[in-house]
Amino acid sequence: MSDVAMPHISRRSVLTVIAAGGAALATGRAWAQAAAGRAIYPVAVPVYQTQFVADRIGYFKEAGLDCKLVQGGSGVKTREIIASSQGDIGIGDVTHPMQLTNHGRGGRVLLPVDTRSNSVMFILRKDLKDQGINSLEAFAQWKRPDGRKPIVSVSSLGGTNHVWASYYMETMGLDDKVTWIGTGNVDTMLGSLKSKQVDILVSSLSLLNEAQQQGWGELLFDGTDEAIWNKHIGGKVPVTAHFTLQAIIDKDPAKMQAYVTALWRASQWIKAHKPAEVYDAIEPYVGSTSRDANLLEITAIQKVADYEGIVDAASFARGEKVWFREMTGIKPHKIADVVNSNLIEAARKAYPG
Repeated sequence: MSDVAMPHISRRSVLTVIAAGGAALATGRAWAQAAAGRAIYPVAVPVYQTQFVADRIGYFKEAGLDCKLVQGGSGVKTREIIASSQGDIGIGDVTHPMQLTNHGRGGRVLLPVDTRSNSVMFILRKDLKDQGINSLEAFAQWKRPDGRKPIVSVSSLGGTNHVWASYYMETMGLDDKVTWIGTGNVDTMLGSLKSKQVDILVSSLSLLNEAQQQGWGELLFDGTDEAIWNKHIGGKVPVTAHFTLQAIIDKDPAKMQAYVTALWRASQWIKAHKPAEVYDAIEPYVGSTSRDANLLEITAIQKVADYEGIVDAASFARGEKVWFREMTGIKPHKIADVVNSNLIEAARKAYPG
């Protein structure tokens, strides 16, 4: 978190602002000057577009925030930055705040951004597809030239792709037949597939498109498909979310209300605009992949986006079988232990969707 001194806000003023639904914060009237802050995102892909839009459209500024967006490098690194209070708010897999709570840090989901994952596409090396591997079962039986298990790459071990991809593999009885590795950001993920250091890359539509265009990979299994998702998961589940620590909220509730209000407004802006318009807004943040690839992904994200901003009991219950298992190491939590809905409820009242 920035060391810049924050303008003083009395406890009574804070409570008044929050009681008013965050409207004063959203228009920048809560501070005489902008409050410095840092919002953290893992890698440069459109799934994190609510932060990008809040910055580019000016919602952070209108909320009274001088917010710097920082690329963490992976979901796990993003979580570590929030855990150390070097950032105010992060975005990533919903398990990250659960992991923080698991380690006594009091992680809190502030608002979800989707209802199912858009980044569980298993992208197989093209040469393996050409050899006739056409299913995850066939892939799991294949061995590398040195006799080792096939290698599956995700951006980070414990991150979104790993959590959901490993759940699919577990339900199919294949998880122990592969080796999982984390390969970092967009460039290194694609590079690992191109160089055949990995055999499958689990990622999103933009990276699939890029891999196909370059002749490096082909789709093997689409875990983002609604029918496949519903078969294995059962329906709507928050996958990606904005999160923070309860201690950060307690330290400056007005500032965190400003963040959530700005991000809520960004989600509503995305809902009302076409993929090309969204791309034009976020292009400076997603330049590692082509315009066409990003447009495909933005279109896919809009189909799974959560425009309500609320984690309800039913969706939380569906996610428990994925979140609270041996792979994640997360002990079971109640929804009240990891979700703070007060700020999003205030934002929704100030700016009805």
